[in-house]
Amino acid sequence: MSAEDREAQEDELLALASIYDGDEFRKAESVQGGETRIYLDLPQNFKIFVSGNSNECLQNSGFEYTICFLPPLVLNFELPPDYPSSSPPSFTLSGKWLSPTQLSALCKHLDNLWEEHRGNVVLFAWMQFLKEETLGYLNIVSPFELKIGSQKKLQRRTAQASGNTELDCRGAAGSAVDQEEVVDERAVQDVESLSNLIQEILDFDQAQQIKCFNSKLFLCNICFCEKLGSECMHFLECRHVYCKACLKDYFEIQIKDGQVQCLNCPEPKCPSVATPGQVKELVEAELFARYDRLLLQSTLDLMADVVYCPRPCCQLPVMQEPGCTMGICSSCNFAFCTLCRLTYHGVSPCKLTAEKLIDLQNEYLQADEDNKRFLEQRYGKRVIQKALEEMESKEWLEKNSKNCPNCGTPIEKLDGCNKMTCTGCMQYFCWICMGSLSRANPYKHFTDPASLCFNRLFYAVDVDEDIWEDEIEED
Repeated sequence: MSAEDREAQEDELLALASIYDGDEFRKAESVQGGETRIYLDLPQNFKIFVSGNSNECLQNSGFEYTICFLPPLVLNFELPPDYPSSSPPSFTLSGKWLSPTQLSALCKHLDNLWEEHRGNVVLFAWMQFLKEETLGYLNIVSPFELKIGSQKKLQRRTAQASGNTELDCRGAAGSAVDQEEVVDERAVQDVESLSNLIQEILDFDQAQQIKCFNSKLFLCNICFCEKLGSECMHFLECRHVYCKACLKDYFEIQIKDGQVQCLNCPEPKCPSVATPGQVKELVEAELFARYDRLLLQSTLDLMADVVYCPRPCCQLPVMQEPGCTMGICSSCNFAFCTLCRLTYHGVSPCKLTAEKLIDLQNEYLQADEDNKRFLEQRYGKRVIQKALEEMESKEWLEKNSKNCPNCGTPIEKLDGCNKMTCTGCMQYFCWICMGSLSRANPYKHFTDPASLCFNRLFYAVDVDEDIWEDEIEED
């Protein structure tokens, strides 16, 4: 190795190490060479897809994926002693998402670049071409179909043979290689199968997006502070970003209040909801366990065939058999009616509490014919008829009677003066003001000038307005 070649090699490797970070360029320790990783800049909304007629039977055949990043192309090289004065670097070019034929076309163009730069260092030119021109040179546009190429390998042609058959047109170069189906031995598609390729691309894209997010600054719209993405979290659907400290407090308050279905994005009217994984990342284990339990319970509540054991010490979910009203708890073995939640009573009608009876009255009156028949079968026709009669009686009493101020017995006034006697407790009271009257002299209430009912013993208008109006019409 001449001193000029050694110095040129050292300078070139030093320059590459200063230009690229450790993830993009690594110098080999034992030989004059190294490895470069070329990350391509993709257009916005770049899509990849797998055709439905793929040779492999894939679950995700025929689907499209929008990605922001593709796994890098990897260029491994070794510098011969007479580089750059005479010989080019020896290299291999590998990539997961390019077929061997496409990689071979890139290898051919790297040979052409060496011919253009013969006698000068060429690694930087190679890397720039691969990073900036790969998509255009191979005519790759969105949507891009993923394929696993043929693994047939042909011996690399010499530079002179390549020169004789060279097609100096970028698009034509790739097409010529495709037609000849020549696979350069330096081109390596290092992926086992199409399904593995898809998963590796999606995993890499997700990892790179997280890396980019963590390195950017974002304004939290809760505390109005700018923070690095590594201190923030975004909602997956809407992409709104908030700092983790604010979201942690927000999640904890909602979970403690039992509002596990309301962990929405804090942005007004935004419907996005935090995923369980995001909640688990921010809150403590004990609080997440409560969130997980309440979320499961709220989900089960939406299932029509799930009821809960009515025993206060149990409350476990029980699957309800279709057409059956008996539920048996698998934990405490309690058999209960799934309709009234009381001990199972067979074909007997469900028992009703006073509150439930009122609800049943309203429910029956508003129901259609099918629901009325269902309620009659559930509670019994006589029970429902009795409930309706009691409701009618109550409405009539409210309209036509007043309750005794002493015992509460409903009293109807048909005729006579306004001094009334309760038929239940024999208490005297005033029909106008409903005040209790003295047993010794009940009429004093109507003769005392200080009384509100003075001279109103026979005041008929306030006694029964309807009767008074009827009398006026008759006159």
